[in-house]
Amino acid sequence: MSRFARLLERPRPRLSSLRTTFAVTFAVVTAAVTILVGILSYNSAARLVRVDQQSVFTQVVQDVQDEVRRYDRTPEDFSSSRPGHEVVRPSRTDVQVLGDKGQIVDHGSPALPVTAKDRAIASTGAAGHIVEYKDVVVASDVYRIATVALGDGRGAVQVAQEFSDTEDLLHALQQRTLVLMGVVVIAAGLCGWWLARRITRRLVALTSAAEDVARTRQLGIEVPVTGYDEVGRLGRSFDRMLGRLAQSEEDQRRLVQDAGHELRTPLTSLRTNISLLRRIDELPPATREDLVADLTQEARELTDLVNELVDLAAGQSDTEPPQRVDLAEIAEDVAGLARRRTGRDIVVRAAGDTTTDGRPGMLQRALSNLVENAAKFDRGGHGPIEITVTGPARPGTVRVEVLDRGPGIVEGDLIRIFDRFYRAPDARSLPGSGLGLSIVREVAMSHRGAPFAFRRDGGGSVIGFTVGADRAHHDHTAPSSGTRGTS
Repeated sequence: MSRFARLLERPRPRLSSLRTTFAVTFAVVTAAVTILVGILSYNSAARLVRVDQQSVFTQVVQDVQDEVRRYDRTPEDFSSSRPGHEVVRPSRTDVQVLGDKGQIVDHGSPALPVTAKDRAIASTGAAGHIVEYKDVVVASDVYRIATVALGDGRGAVQVAQEFSDTEDLLHALQQRTLVLMGVVVIAAGLCGWWLARRITRRLVALTSAAEDVARTRQLGIEVPVTGYDEVGRLGRSFDRMLGRLAQSEEDQRRLVQDAGHELRTPLTSLRTNISLLRRIDELPPATREDLVADLTQEARELTDLVNELVDLAAGQSDTEPPQRVDLAEIAEDVAGLARRRTGRDIVVRAAGDTTTDGRPGMLQRALSNLVENAAKFDRGGHGPIEITVTGPARPGTVRVEVLDRGPGIVEGDLIRIFDRFYRAPDARSLPGSGLGLSIVREVAMSHRGAPFAFRRDGGGSVIGFTVGADRAHHDHTAPSSGTRGTS
């Protein structure tokens, strides 16, 4: 089982829990913020209300003190029944007037309690002298009371402010704040649930697709992709990943099938020749020599085939790090090695900037395959094999060509010579596996390029590849003629 399948088959938490977690988290965060804001708002409002009420009460008491200190006032001057009395009576403020003995001259509404201190203040000689009481219960309501002396024993004025109604107001405000907080928290939870469902709906679809892949092991399952946010990008990335995996799986399957098919021929020939070895003593000397030569040739071809299969597989998963390389220098190295192997004259021509980013080992392998292919099919040629390296045809691209004077390529083979194991009918009698140009194609495509092949003016072929080019621009339009095989 592949690592990808094992990862998909691991138990995973339900996405519905993600919705719940998202909604609860959204509600908790909102609740915390709402509670904090509600507490701060309530405390601020309560403090402002209490300070405002206290300041009103203090101002009224201060006005009474200023009045009795500046003028000689009598209890009658503060009576509520006397027209034009001097005391301003704000809302929730009660005024009660005391006589010289502390007796009530003008009842407040409601009547305020009179203590011994109040009677003493009424008979004192210092005008504006004051005594204050807090949290005095009068008729089940709570009041603040201040008694101000009129001076010279003429009496006193009691000023009271109801305090309980302010607390009732604040209590009602507190209840309304709690209700509002509850409504906000519930609304936040519902909004979080709706938002989580909207977001996770596409995640559920992606999870279903992943589970289908794990269950069926079919990489061609359609992946739903919508939107351009992170979830949409995830869906597109997942779809591309499955596409790459499917293509890789198909390439592996095709490579195994093709390799098995190609291996049967040399193996069958080897078995036939090995069976003849049992009667080698009965064979004439010339037949023995042919048999040994045939076995040697079959073993060599089988070795070459296995080596090229290894090279092809390595080209698909090469881990060689990219670096800055000069394709002209690589061409010189390949040409020198090919001269020693084949004895042919090989000419390298370079023009322009031939440096690019690539894997030197893979590029050298591809160029070597092209030169060996040209030498094999141009055995009787007297002209040199030419390697041209040109760059840049377009920004960041380098073009590599190998030119020979061999028999050329027929038009029907142009689109197939880079296929794995494909060999033209005229080339099947020659040594080779049909993988050389396939490796060239793999190397070119892994370097953002493409292979190409066309007829050379005057006879022969031009086969090469580009590096760093847009694959949509590779050359398939050059004219072709003649007959040519592949290695």
